[in-house]
Amino acid sequence: MQKNVKTCNLCVNELIRFVNDLLMQRQTIRRLTIPATLSIIGIILTQIYWVSNAFNLKEKQLDQSIHIALQTVAEQIAAYNKSTLPIADVVNQVASDYFIVNVNDVIDVNILESYLKREFSKRNLQLDFEYGIYDCTTDKMMYGSYIRSSSHTEEPAIVSRELPKYDKFIYYFGVSFPHKKRYLLYDMRLWAFSSFLILALVLFFAYALYVILAQRRLAEIQKDFVDNMTHEFQTPISTINIAADVLMNPDIVKQPERLFRYAQIIKKETQRLQKQVESILQANRAERIGLTLQKEMLNLNELAAETVSYFQLQLKEKGIEASIKLSLSEVPAIINADSSHLTNLIINLLDNAVKYSGKKPEIYLEVVSENERVILRVADNGPGIPEQYHKKIFQKFYRIPTGNLHNVKGFGLGLHYVGNIVKAHDWQIRLNCPPSGGSIFEIVIPKKSQNCSCQPLKFCM
Repeated sequence: MQKNVKTCNLCVNELIRFVNDLLMQRQTIRRLTIPATLSIIGIILTQIYWVSNAFNLKEKQLDQSIHIALQTVAEQIAAYNKSTLPIADVVNQVASDYFIVNVNDVIDVNILESYLKREFSKRNLQLDFEYGIYDCTTDKMMYGSYIRSSSHTEEPAIVSRELPKYDKFIYYFGVSFPHKKRYLLYDMRLWAFSSFLILALVLFFAYALYVILAQRRLAEIQKDFVDNMTHEFQTPISTINIAADVLMNPDIVKQPERLFRYAQIIKKETQRLQKQVESILQANRAERIGLTLQKEMLNLNELAAETVSYFQLQLKEKGIEASIKLSLSEVPAIINADSSHLTNLIINLLDNAVKYSGKKPEIYLEVVSENERVILRVADNGPGIPEQYHKKIFQKFYRIPTGNLHNVKGFGLGLHYVGNIVKAHDWQIRLNCPPSGGSIFEIVIPKKSQNCSCQPLKFCM
């Protein structure tokens, strides 16, 4: 027996050494997280800035080429008509894709279209356009034609429409480029491809960072669990070790009462260890194969009263003084649930309330029956739970950080089990911590759970 105890102590020491290694890794990850996050944000913002600048530059160059082409067309029309162009404002860009050209004379449609095609082709402006000529007699833009680009024949043609007028001129024509944005994006396909590659790399890096942070969180949970397990196991192991030393004394045979008392101590501490191991195995089994519910119609008033009575007997055997006040609904609170799991749920909430309520626990359990639902409420007089931990306390093995103190026993499985039961029944669980102190857990149970529309494991703070 003593050899087994020494083996257990060696295992504990190995666990402590493993925890220290995890702490060193966690500090390294913390130092890398912030620079990595800033790098990802910087790369994304820089790429957006350069792509935006490149697009604006391309658009500016295209507008300048269009402006020069239309200026040339206006000069050719003036030469054909043997007229004079205005000194200024020959070509006006009234919208990002619409240009007005003031020629100060009548315009021949066939001549205009020929000049436009030739100038756009000469300057390699391979984008669709449509043009219209202003008719001062009707005060309308007379539609000319939609001209397709040879390199963009897949673009849909625009149905004939009236182009916008321009009130400052009398003799002018308008040219619209309906697919200008698409043309610019197509012209920037190499930029788009490189941006896609960079974005893919950034997303991969971000995913890698996410995995690292997730591993860090798991390492912290594992560290906390190992730390708790070390403290939980050290006490019974030390007690068994002392009792074993006493039993190895040959004179103990001459003291049967003392022999029996130490044998009882060993049995009690062994049962305690066995119970702790079973709780971990039960949690792992539920996580692996899920919970099996055997639902039945039951009265929550009766179940709550029986559970509180049983729990008070457990506290009395442990020598714990706690005040538990029970308030039941005036009408039967009939629900459809698994009585065994629901009993364990209530015991876990009561046990959690006793653990965190200090030297004089005052627990309040209430059952409220409403029209379509039943509320099970468990409140305590403890210090309460900080808001940043409200969702985390239902995670497996999670315990609220207390520094180097270990004044509350447990592995962080109680509320995780409660959350699983609530989720399996499609109920709701709500946590409220008033400013005056204490924690209030509420389980919202529909009276007809098969028609329940509530979301499982919903946290309301």
